[in-house]
Amino acid sequence: MGVYHHPMTDIAPSEMTLDELREVLAPHVAANAVFDGWSDRALGDAADTIGIPRARAKLVFPDDGIGMIDAWFGALDREMERRNPASELSLLKIRDRIRRLILTRLEIARPQREAVRRALAKLALPTNIARATKLGWRTADMMWRLAGDQSSDFSHYSKRATLAAVYAATLIVWLDDESDGQADTKAFLDRRVEGIMRFERAKARLKPDPERHFSFARFLGRLRYPDL
Repeated sequence: MGVYHHPMTDIAPSEMTLDELREVLAPHVAANAVFDGWSDRALGDAADTIGIPRARAKLVFPDDGIGMIDAWFGALDREMERRNPASELSLLKIRDRIRRLILTRLEIARPQREAVRRALAKLALPTNIARATKLGWRTADMMWRLAGDQSSDFSHYSKRATLAAVYAATLIVWLDDESDGQADTKAFLDRRVEGIMRFERAKARLKPDPERHFSFARFLGRLRYPDL
């Protein structure tokens, strides 16, 4: 076996810090998770691939697999960003930017689609729901930032919550989509993105009362008691 080097650096894995190894190991663990799940076995095989001791790899990911999933999802986000430079996204409408970003991320993960399925099953466990929510938010936040969103008010949070839900729903469709060119996933996504845009247009038409500040409690109250 030859000496593995990170594609972006000349550093050999034996000389990398644990943080650097985390980034390098993540895609290799995902490739093995297709067959072995997010397990110590998948981690050990990934360590063999890049030529580091399995014990050192375990220092990088000492938990039960959630850290491996976190690292891989982060790698997918960074690759999504790399493939969508601002100079290209700026030429598109907002809806098309969001659509392109989601489809790019799915395309990156497609060779390890079974690893995604296993990751979602693990994240769906009650003990992992908080972590799953955090990861979904992180991806949605990056997508909106890449799309050019600079909101900092309540809209900042509502956009990310809505997009995270749309992306999660699209993932479920994508996992079982065997249509030509994944046409079913694209059609589903198009409908959901249109829903996001309608929601944003509706918010934009609302004219806030300058004498009143936004109250989340009041907002929730109006949802429960619309006549108040």
